[in-house]
Amino acid sequence: TDAEVSTRKKTFAEIQTERLDQAERTVLIKCPSKLNEKKLLQYLSSHGNVKSHFFFENRGINALIEFSEKSSIASLQDAVGIPGASEHHVVPFKSRLFTFTLKNPVSQRVEEAPLHLSPQCHIPVKDLIEKLCLADSISSQMYILLNEYQLTEENIKLRFLACSLVRDFACAYFPDSTVKPFGSSVNTFGKLGSDVDMFLDFGDTGKHATKMKKGPFEMEYQMKRLPSGRLATQRILSVIGDCLDNFGPGCVNVQKILHARCPLVKFSHQPTGFQCDLSVSNSIAIRSSELLYIYGCLDSRVRALVFTIRCWARVHGLTNSAPGTWITNFSLTMMVMFFLQRRSPPIIPTLDQLKELADEKDKHIIGGYDCSFVSDLRKIKPTKNTETVDVLLGEFFEYFGNFDFRRNSINLRKGKEVNKPESSPLYIWNPFEQDLNISKNVNQPQLEKFIALARESAWILQKEDKTQQMINKEPWGLAALLIPFGKSNSSKMKNRMKGIGSETIRSLLDSLKLNNENSQQKAVGK
Repeated sequence: TDAEVSTRKKTFAEIQTERLDQAERTVLIKCPSKLNEKKLLQYLSSHGNVKSHFFFENRGINALIEFSEKSSIASLQDAVGIPGASEHHVVPFKSRLFTFTLKNPVSQRVEEAPLHLSPQCHIPVKDLIEKLCLADSISSQMYILLNEYQLTEENIKLRFLACSLVRDFACAYFPDSTVKPFGSSVNTFGKLGSDVDMFLDFGDTGKHATKMKKGPFEMEYQMKRLPSGRLATQRILSVIGDCLDNFGPGCVNVQKILHARCPLVKFSHQPTGFQCDLSVSNSIAIRSSELLYIYGCLDSRVRALVFTIRCWARVHGLTNSAPGTWITNFSLTMMVMFFLQRRSPPIIPTLDQLKELADEKDKHIIGGYDCSFVSDLRKIKPTKNTETVDVLLGEFFEYFGNFDFRRNSINLRKGKEVNKPESSPLYIWNPFEQDLNISKNVNQPQLEKFIALARESAWILQKEDKTQQMINKEPWGLAALLIPFGKSNSSKMKNRMKGIGSETIRSLLDSLKLNNENSQQKAVGK
């Protein structure tokens, strides 16, 4: 649609700014169960124009209300009372989270039109498989999966609201600070139900440089000095974490993880239903989010392929929400990007090509690393590649099923297979911090499991007889790939694994059997 094209062409920064502004004008209301939508909106309109709203289920009915003007919130807050302290005593922090109950519920029991509720999580894998079997081609199956799993407009608004509510606390200490989402919430590859990664940003230090030139004095704030930036980060997060824990309505299970490589505070935000990770501004992580945003916007096949591969990996236990020796979603996404750079002609440009298109305002040097690339999508030439997304899926499995992981590494800057700088089983160059391997955690058995599953999947797609399978009511196409390849296939697997180190085959097949039992559970639970 035209509307979508116009939103698609905005830069990452423009969208972030727009969404953060929208979130500032938004409140969240816990509604009574017998709710007349018209009455609610009528009442809220007395405080100002309601620009948009939606309802969702989370321990009852909730409404997200976006006003046109920020001042409407102050007007509404003036009318809202503090809970009576009969059995509970309250922390009198006034937020933008309200509970509405009906004053005289009996008189209003007219037949209500049922509310439309926006789903905030995706359907279970078994339901997805049923839907996929009704499609008419593998390509449409992939786009169905994308539509079921991707973040909705409503869910994105809720994510930015969660950040905005945390910002209200940070601003008590640092009035200029903002809290912004990064990673999957904003890079176009987020899945419904995923965590919200957010970071605390203290504004650009460069902003005031021009003002400082005027006048006869060098002027600066007196600030507390600490021996390291890390210590400052730990102290700030520690205090904000305590604040959320002690005063934050609906913030539960607050954990401060201050000694991690990247210090963070984890918490559950009950009003929005999100699990949140709060850290302090990490410019390189933002650049990665924007890079993926650009790739995701360039061609619709990019997201369809990434969502499909990630769902496939999760079903087969290749990825896992717990940290460990598994391949991460980020690594998998980078592997898909690399594969798309390697097509002929390429479907997406290399990072070096994006860097060549960068102008002055796109220049970013962070901690000595050059993180520059073009931000204006219109400057990037569309690809001439016309391969369909189902062909790409088969080719992806083929490509990595036969990739020389022993010798080669994956480099998105160059879009080339380059010799491995060190002996990690899987080496994917960090696109910005060029001396880091983003898949350093992956061990040999996990990599070999990936290779075996990729070969098996390529084989299933090739030998497929769709008509026969549809007659037999068997899952076909993508649906067949999302069913764990368990005991029935293990003998076939052995044949196709010739040439893979035999010492890991036994553990591999065992883990496949194990996964067969629990991965469908896990996939449904995720």
